[in-house]
Amino acid sequence: MITGGLGFIGSNLAHQLAALGADVLLIDSLIPDYGGNRFNIAGIESRVTVNIADVRQANTMNYLVRDREVIFNLAGQVSHIDSMRDPHTDLEINCHSQLTMLEACRTHNPSAKLVYAGTRQIYGKPDRLPVDETHLVRPTDINGINKAAGEQYHIVYNNVFGVRACSLRLTNIYGPRQLIRHDRQGFIGWFIRTALEGGTIQVYGDGSQLRDFVYVDDAADAFLRAGATDAVNGGVFNVGGPAPVSHRDLVTLLLEEAGTGRVNFVPWPDEKRKIDIGSFYSDSSKFTAVTGWRNTVDLRDGLRRTLAYYRPNLARYLEPPS
Repeated sequence: MITGGLGFIGSNLAHQLAALGADVLLIDSLIPDYGGNRFNIAGIESRVTVNIADVRQANTMNYLVRDREVIFNLAGQVSHIDSMRDPHTDLEINCHSQLTMLEACRTHNPSAKLVYAGTRQIYGKPDRLPVDETHLVRPTDINGINKAAGEQYHIVYNNVFGVRACSLRLTNIYGPRQLIRHDRQGFIGWFIRTALEGGTIQVYGDGSQLRDFVYVDDAADAFLRAGATDAVNGGVFNVGGPAPVSHRDLVTLLLEEAGTGRVNFVPWPDEKRKIDIGSFYSDSSKFTAVTGWRNTVDLRDGLRRTLAYYRPNLARYLEPPS
């Protein structure tokens, strides 16, 4: 079972599970602007089951979790800006819904294994680089606070109630099927759309900030590995890229691969500057040691694959999904 299954990472995970012959149930609320898109499962529609439902609905979740061996819990509100503008909705989706899911498993399917989609945003502005899992959790925005709480709910249910669970703290995931209709869910998807349309990519500051990037197929593989081993139960793990890359170098690489577009360096908008965390890249060695996971797609190849996916399908990601 994948919550947020019609979204970016969830749908890519569904493609991998379908290829493995799994019995896959996708749960998605298709809330506008959150990334759910029925086109994301094109080619595997007959091999997965889709249920349009909101994970905040306890009665629905109580029924849907029954008999599911592994639950990949990816449903969430991921926009940092949206969380500051509407903190109550972020609280509902990133905290209340997590308790609803965990309670459903505790009471109706206690043998289920849950893998939660955490985020590097919970660390806040780093004290040191690379950031490992011992770093303080010190979020700079509402989204980071609520995602940290959602993660801890999973760990408590693992430790106290025996509902097996772990959290993957994801860095910047990119690739096919990402939401690119607006720029509030990660900058790299918006950069990719702008380049494809021949527009001007706006980079804040001088572009020297460092980030690490994970191609979505590698992120999906991390979820599969976490779901397949009990060695991760009760743990939190970074899932980051192979090496830090500056925003400036990222855009240079993207424009080379796209063959269109240009870049402009602009001052930071005050709204975004206040919650920015500066340079960030993570140490994923803990997860690698436990599961054998590693990045297999480098940034240039990943951008090339992403551009190749969107070129014929761009219209499917610009209009509101039906």
